[in-house]
Amino acid sequence: MPSTPHRALRGFLALCTAAGLASVAAPTASAAPGTGPTAVVTMGDSYISGEAGRWLGNSLTNSGSRNGTDRAWTGSAYDPSRVYGATAGGCHRSDTAEVKSAGPVASSLINLACSGATTENVIRASQGGQAYKGEAPQADQLAAVAASHDVELIALSIGGNDLGFADIIATCAKDYIVWYSYCHDDQQAEVDARIDGVMADVGRSVDEIRAVMTGAGYSASDYRIVLQSYPSPIPRAAENRYAESGWARTNTGGCPFWNDDSTWARDSLVPQLANRLKGVAAAKGVQFMDLRDALQGREVCAKTSKQVSSTVPASATTSEWARWIDSQSTQGLVQESMHPNAYGQQALGRCLALVHARPTGNHSCRNTAGAGASGMYLTAG
Repeated sequence: MPSTPHRALRGFLALCTAAGLASVAAPTASAAPGTGPTAVVTMGDSYISGEAGRWLGNSLTNSGSRNGTDRAWTGSAYDPSRVYGATAGGCHRSDTAEVKSAGPVASSLINLACSGATTENVIRASQGGQAYKGEAPQADQLAAVAASHDVELIALSIGGNDLGFADIIATCAKDYIVWYSYCHDDQQAEVDARIDGVMADVGRSVDEIRAVMTGAGYSASDYRIVLQSYPSPIPRAAENRYAESGWARTNTGGCPFWNDDSTWARDSLVPQLANRLKGVAAAKGVQFMDLRDALQGREVCAKTSKQVSSTVPASATTSEWARWIDSQSTQGLVQESMHPNAYGQQALGRCLALVHARPTGNHSCRNTAGAGASGMYLTAG
């Protein structure tokens, strides 16, 4: 981690929230609903694609395996493709992405999401959608999957990049490190000005998925759509293990935010977005998976979690489940910051598996203190 605030700032100015999911090669033979290999598909942005899946907790050690946290370490160098495969440097679809961590819920677990994707990257090209990072719009990719598989469930995470999550994170960090001012008042106004339009675009994305499935011969009862919200990567102020004053949050914890801004993000911004996404799900007649509390107590700098060190090994039961802000990219890429890491993704995969087994209703997914992914559970949501 950096030792001076001005060096730290350079990383924040480059911060980009992005993440993607990996496409799985589809069989060439055509299928129809109820025939062919079953499939669960994920679509959308970095929070479902697997961004930050490279990491098992956070460590201040900058060399070697970083105390076992860096899964890209080969023993002599770093190779992100060990985690992200051919999408390293692009969509960043990890081997621990939500759908890949869901277990044997279908014959094929297909990841179409891409790091940095917005709603326009979901919509079909024929309807004005845009290709992204060299790939066709995700709805067009879904059409090929629907034709060759028996698609049972499609999970969608989208809207965060449309709303400007990356800019919010960068602004709030900059206000802590440089300007000594709060960000939440100005940022709340920005969110309020954008959110209606963003939700309309999320709704259109759901409509596009439906149109593709109808075109492939599916009826509404042949498959399910699950719209999911976002987990908070940082804790509220009262649950942060580092003091607000000094440089520990910047140089040690990787959570450079003021108390009021942290609590605003955890208890206002994340719930506001979740509630609005739930409204879209209700309006479109799809299921909703609420992840706002999925990382509770496992966030970056949370009192009830620990950094990894030479004496504290990486562990799903004690380590943080989100990637810290590595402001100088001394470990991996800045774009991995503030995303669920491999532990967090495994937990979200368990959430997806649990919802897969619940064909109706809305559900909130939470973790059990002191347990790993197997401790995730659902409540009515």
